[in-house]
Formats: sequence, C-alpha cells, structure tokens
Amino acid sequence: MRAALIVIGIILVAAGIWVVAGHAFYQDTDTLVQIGSAKLTATHDKGVPQWIGIVGIVVGALLAIGGFMQKR
Repeated sequence: MRAALIVIGIILVAAGIWVVAGHAFYQDTDTLVQIGSAKLTATHDKGVPQWIGIVGIVVGALLAIGGFMQKR
C-alpha cells in the first residue's frame, strides 16, 4: 500500500506539472451545419485548464507524502 501511494502520487505530480506547463490538449468536435443525415463538423484542439494541473500536483504531493510518512 505504501509503495502504491508513493507511485500514484509521483505520477499525479508529473501529470500536473505537464498540464501546468501547457502541454496537455484534447480534441473537441463541433457540428457546424446539419441537413438531414449530412453534417459538417470542425475539430479543435483545446488546452486542459490550469486548475486541473494544480489540483493534480496538490493531490499527488499529499499522496506521496502520506506514503512516505506511513509506517510499516
């Protein structure tokens, strides 16, 4: 359990830093025009919000610290 908390915490901290640095994107598809069964769509790359990265860093740090502080 202790090792799992540390590993998950470190992964969350690394992912949070990746998001805060501005390297995380997702695709969003919008329907522009739809006539019957035919439709015209556009796909946009959007950045993941900074607050998600900050939350990942904080939660990951708490998990890692909890793993280090836990006694066997």
